[in-house]
Amino acid sequence: MFCYLSSMGAATNNGNSGGVPAVYVVGDSLADVGNNNHLLTYMKADFAHNGIDFAGGKATGRFSNGKNAADFIAEKLGLPSPPAYLSIKSSIDGSQTFSSGINFASAGAGILDATHNGECLSLNKQIDYLSTTYASMVEKIGNEQAQAHLTNSIFAIIIGSNDIFGYVKSNSNTTPQQFVGSLIYTLQGQLQRLYNIGARKFVFVGTGPVGCCPSLRRQTETNDCNAAANSVSDLYDQAVLSLLQELKSQLSNMKYSFFNTTLAMHEIMDNPADYGFTEVKAACCGLGDLNAKVACTPFSSYCSNRTNHVFWDFYHPTQATAGILTAKMIDGSAPHVYPVNVRKLSAL
Repeated sequence: MFCYLSSMGAATNNGNSGGVPAVYVVGDSLADVGNNNHLLTYMKADFAHNGIDFAGGKATGRFSNGKNAADFIAEKLGLPSPPAYLSIKSSIDGSQTFSSGINFASAGAGILDATHNGECLSLNKQIDYLSTTYASMVEKIGNEQAQAHLTNSIFAIIIGSNDIFGYVKSNSNTTPQQFVGSLIYTLQGQLQRLYNIGARKFVFVGTGPVGCCPSLRRQTETNDCNAAANSVSDLYDQAVLSLLQELKSQLSNMKYSFFNTTLAMHEIMDNPADYGFTEVKAACCGLGDLNAKVACTPFSSYCSNRTNHVFWDFYHPTQATAGILTAKMIDGSAPHVYPVNVRKLSAL
C-alpha cells in the first residue's frame, strides 16, 4: 500500500476528465470486482462462465460476462477500474495505479448488517475499511493532501437490492414503509460516516426495478415483473433521493448525483430493439425456466450472443446493459440522472 499512498499527492489532479483523481466504490455484487474472491463465502463469481467477455476471457469475481458498473464509471471518467480492496490488502507490494481509487464492494452486501451476515462485507464493514485506508493515507501524506484527494474524488454507492430481496422473500409483517424507513435510518448514518472520512461527491445508483430480474420474474405465473418487489424498490429510491437532498442542505460542500435506474431499465425493457436487445426476460447464463432456476455455473448453459441479452444471470445485467446504464449516468440528464450527471459532478 505504500506506493499507493505516497502517490496520492501527485494524483490530486491527474489530467483526466474533470480532474477527478480517484473513484471509490462501496456496494454489492453489481459493483464487486473481486473482493468476495478473498472471503469464505458461497457468494462468488470466480468461475466460468463469468468473465467470458472480459479481457483474457477468465472469471475475475465480477458477476457479469464482462465489465460491471464500477468498471464503466471509472473508465468513462478516464481512470482505470479501482482494484478490489482485499486484493490490495493481501498484496505484498503496492502500485501507483491504486491512487485512482479502491473498490470495497462485496457481493451480497446490504445496508443492514443482517443482510447475508457472514457471507460478505457489509456496507458498514466496507466503510470501516475505507476509514482504515484514510488513516494510513494521512500517516503517509498528511491530512491536508489526503483531504484534498478525497474532496475531489467520486464516491460511487450501489447498495440496497439485497436488503430488498431479503425483505420480499421474508413475508415479514413489517410494512414496506416501515422497512424502507429502517433502511434509510441506517443509510443516513453510513453516508454521514463517508462524509466524515472526507467524501464530498456522492454518486448514488438507484436499485431500479429489482422485480424484473429473471429470478423474481420466474416466481410469477406469467414471467412478468414482480410488482411487490418493484414497489419496495420505488419507495426506497424515493426515500434515498429525499435523504440526499436533506444531507446536502445540512453538510457543507456535500454534492450528489442520483441515477434513476428504474426509468432507464424500463426504457430498455419497453423498447429493447432501440438498444440492440432481443431478450429482456431470460438470463443469458443459467438453467431452468428463464435460465433463472439455477445460477450461472460452469455447468450452466449460456447464450452465444451476450450483446442482445439484458440480463447475464438471474440477478445481474450483462456487460452491454451495464455500459448503457452507466453512459446515461455519466453524461445523461434529468429525469435519468439529477440534479447533475456524474461528469458535471466531477467538475464541480
